Amino acid sequence: MSARPASLPAHAEVLPPPTERYTVLGWLRKNLFSTWYNALLTVISIVLLALALRSLLDWTLGQARWEVITTNLRLFLVGQYPVAATWRVWACVALLSLLIGLSWSIWGRGRRAGALASGALPFALAILAEDETRLALGITGAMGVLGFVIGRLGGARLRRLALIGWVAYFPLVIVLVSGWSDAAGALPLVTTNLWGGLLLTLLLTVVGIVFSFPLGVLLALGRQYGLPVARGLCVMYIELIRGVPLVTVLFMAQLMLPLFLPGVTIDRVVRAMAGIVLFSAAYLAENVRGGLQAIPRGQYEAARALGLNTWKMMLLIVLPQALKAVIPILVGQFIALFKDTSLVVIVGLLDLMGIAKTVLAQPDFLGLQAEVYVFVALVYGIFCYLMSAFSQRVEARLSAAR
Repeated sequence: MSARPASLPAHAEVLPPPTERYTVLGWLRKNLFSTWYNALLTVISIVLLALALRSLLDWTLGQARWEVITTNLRLFLVGQYPVAATWRVWACVALLSLLIGLSWSIWGRGRRAGALASGALPFALAILAEDETRLALGITGAMGVLGFVIGRLGGARLRRLALIGWVAYFPLVIVLVSGWSDAAGALPLVTTNLWGGLLLTLLLTVVGIVFSFPLGVLLALGRQYGLPVARGLCVMYIELIRGVPLVTVLFMAQLMLPLFLPGVTIDRVVRAMAGIVLFSAAYLAENVRGGLQAIPRGQYEAARALGLNTWKMMLLIVLPQALKAVIPILVGQFIALFKDTSLVVIVGLLDLMGIAKTVLAQPDFLGLQAEVYVFVALVYGIFCYLMSAFSQRVEARLSAAR
């Protein structure tokens, strides 16, 4: 119950503060037509937007040759992955769609627009696709809807199941995509030089995030609280990696990693993953260190007063608060990592951008850069939006005000 001021009688009801309510016309008048120059700017902006939208629609619906996308959609998605084994990739995508729908219905109830946009994407791509790809995309969309419905029916009771599903998903993806048996077995081995397109982009991103996060946390703890020798090594590593661009790290991983492991054959994809992990961990360490420095000294003193040792104090008291404080920075770095994976084309890997360049080299589709790069930008934009929306939801749920 809210407290009642002493000056009010006992029967008086304390009302909430008044809020401003506007009709549509009132909101337009207040925000867009409050003065004559605001009205003039609004009219000019509307005219310019209408002209730009008309030109965009004319190009999209009349001039653009979208057959470059429909014909090569499978190439954009999985690269040169064997046709006979493509069902394994689609199984991973369908399971991912199920987990996203389930998670969104449990944790993202307030973002229906994002759920509708992401849920409609597989069906929209299915309209552009052909034959088996259309069927696979339709199943993917249906799995997302199924996960959303299950989450709505089960509610918070399914949170633990969703978390277990996310933890088990990534090892399962590696096993399904790579395989383990010979050509006559149930899951024939598919070498990484055949991975490509969006499949390779997502694998590089997931591996970079999953493995760089614990390494970056350890580097931050070592630089902030480690012994002088450990602190010096952490500082040297962080400053050295942050002083060079990602392209340099990728080249060094491709050329130098086999020299440190003589007699061990390491393919190019694993070397690229190692370079991305090492590069991302250095930046993540500095972000986490900023969160550690934001923790008041009273938290440390309270933990010691409770009798917690150093490791328990870090794991139970300090790190949760530090990581919560830097969630926007961490997600921003993960989004940048997702986009920076396009640099692996320089070391000979055909990710989504590499496939785009390959498609543009086809004789039937010369000069169609606009269509190809618009499609690639749309794919990057959707995944970046999903990551950003998820981080905002997590930040809101972890807010102290809630």
